[in-house]
Amino acid sequence: MVIPCYRSARTLPVLVSRLLPVLRDMSVHHEVILVVDGSPDDTWETAAGLAREVEGVRAIHLSRNYGQHNALVAGIREAEFEVIVTMDDDLQHPPEQIPLLLAALAGDRRDLVYGVPHREEHGFLRSLASRSVKATMAGALGIPAARTISAFRAFRTRLRDGFQELSGPHASIDVALSWATTRVGSVRVDMSERGHGRSNYTPYLLLRHTMNMLLGYSTAPLRAASYLGFLVGLVGLLLGVAVLWNFATGDTTVAGFTTVASMVALFSSAQLISIGVLGEYVGRIHGGGMGRPTYVICDRAGSPGAVNFARQPELASAAVHAGAGSGSGER
Repeated sequence: MVIPCYRSARTLPVLVSRLLPVLRDMSVHHEVILVVDGSPDDTWETAAGLAREVEGVRAIHLSRNYGQHNALVAGIREAEFEVIVTMDDDLQHPPEQIPLLLAALAGDRRDLVYGVPHREEHGFLRSLASRSVKATMAGALGIPAARTISAFRAFRTRLRDGFQELSGPHASIDVALSWATTRVGSVRVDMSERGHGRSNYTPYLLLRHTMNMLLGYSTAPLRAASYLGFLVGLVGLLLGVAVLWNFATGDTTVAGFTTVASMVALFSSAQLISIGVLGEYVGRIHGGGMGRPTYVICDRAGSPGAVNFARQPELASAAVHAGAGSGSGER
């Protein structure tokens, strides 16, 4: 279990107390890795206390706030067992739904399974922004399963070999996982209301995350700038043909300042957009050259290892538990 933590001092004890019985009931080897992402409150003290008091819980403290996906990278690289489950720290992902994910992952058909909520738990703008991110990943990044992506996921640990060299401040776990496998599935799960506070993912942050994915993992914006230049050039060519036609037919009445100003603005806009896109890419190349870290670990609590139960044969026990679950449909 890898759980990124930010402003969750109140929810972590409840989450761990609900999580451990589920893992024990499934009779699988397990460890819980709490990655505190530079939280300004008492989250680290709470996580460290849990790691010291509860067997099988570890806590990692990042030196500053690097973002949820960077925190996930840190936890995933620390994991020691064959399957990793990621979930949020705000109790929206019920631990009791984990057997459904593991059951869908059982066998050899899938390497990655997402838990998709039966219904959205966010407001209209937040849900719209989330759907826009997924549409961007599906279209521009060529990830067919992007519309089922969620932070509640289970995957085989070997997939991290596909992004061992991932570095820099703009990590995206779902894009990185898409590099390693196309055997992706999803299962419907029940989601809960957020335990305390409100989501840190505002529509603005989701938009920024979308731009990070586009500019960090795709050349689509460069192609769009090329298409824009072609389109504006075509408009200019048609306008030139129209002016020449009017001159050849003796109609020398040409629009004055308004036409000229409009065309200058149009061409200037296309040029500035293209330069801006190029600038973003150059800036990211420059940032990569500076060697900005994906994360820095400043403290740890708890020791590596896990609560030892009988080894599960290909997650069979999880499948049995899921059969007695809530009847959520797999697809």
